[in-house]
Amino acid sequence: MSPGRTSSRPTSKGTRRSKSSLFDELVLQILAFRDRRDWRQFHNPKDLSISISLEAAELLEFFQWKNPEEVAALVTDPQGHRQVSWEMADILILLISLADILGVDLIKAAREKLEENDRKYPVARARGSARKYWDL
Repeated sequence: MSPGRTSSRPTSKGTRRSKSSLFDELVLQILAFRDRRDWRQFHNPKDLSISISLEAAELLEFFQWKNPEEVAALVTDPQGHRQVSWEMADILILLISLADILGVDLIKAAREKLEENDRKYPVARARGSARKYWDL
């Protein structure tokens, strides 16, 4: 897909919605969930950042001390896949909550970061390499 384009997918009524509008709907759902419970009062940058880190650690636990075959078995098992995906969802929910508190447009920030990474890691020098940009 070319930059700036979003793909669409059919909805239950046959109309098409962009991934961007689906993301916006998700953001609204997350914020409404939070607000119905009056949890915004507990959401501050420090605690949300800590929570993201803790949830990321929970995600890591699924893979810790496993060889590639064990990881493959975990993620192809429906229950294992579901558990991993839910930890990923926890991270996304918290990240969206943090972005709301800080006034960060995650789509814009991600695009800007990709542009910066494109400058740091030009394909001609970075393709197939795991080195940092200063070592390319």
